[in-house]
Amino acid sequence: MITITDSAKKGLAKILSEKGGGTLLGLRLAVRGGAPGAYQADFRLVRPGEDQPDDVVLEEEDFRVFIDPVSAPKLNGAMIDFVPTFRGPSFKIEYPQPTWADPLAQQVQTLISERINPGVASHGGYVTLLGVQGRDVFLELGGGCQGCTMSAATLRQGIEVLLREEIPQIGRIVDQTDHESGVNPYYAVADLGKPRAESPLVKK
Repeated sequence: MITITDSAKKGLAKILSEKGGGTLLGLRLAVRGGAPGAYQADFRLVRPGEDQPDDVVLEEEDFRVFIDPVSAPKLNGAMIDFVPTFRGPSFKIEYPQPTWADPLAQQVQTLISERINPGVASHGGYVTLLGVQGRDVFLELGGGCQGCTMSAATLRQGIEVLLREEIPQIGRIVDQTDHESGVNPYYAVADLGKPRAESPLVKK
């Protein structure tokens, strides 16, 4: 399910040795966020009695990693590495990206995962590609972006601009978010398309 590099294994084992002195069960890995590129990982020490019956447990030679059932599907196919940064060594998780049969849809998905979602994640939001019909792109905003009064500006001035700069052949960009059910209900039919428009979008 998850690949842990040799560097990450050494890093995890070292943390457990230094922090627990042999008394810890392992490390808990939890993932928050709704889409690749917007995920935020959280590592925590697991002490006796803190493991849960429904945890997914990765058994390694020197440690165990506990993953809750909500985070587990998001980590399926992911790789955990331990890499140098300007602040010192840090864990890095590479998440599997959704794949699309349509080359245009795959271009859009890659841009969303690698550049758009990391940006909106700082506000607790994420963008999901629902599909591409012809050259038209259908998106849904989630998390902090759903129902946010600034979501139209984020879509028009941020997401749309970047998509059109990087992929100029796309047509309409249609927001299908149900903003009325968001935390801060917002509803606006802009020139980007009608929210919740029906469309035959099938992910391959």
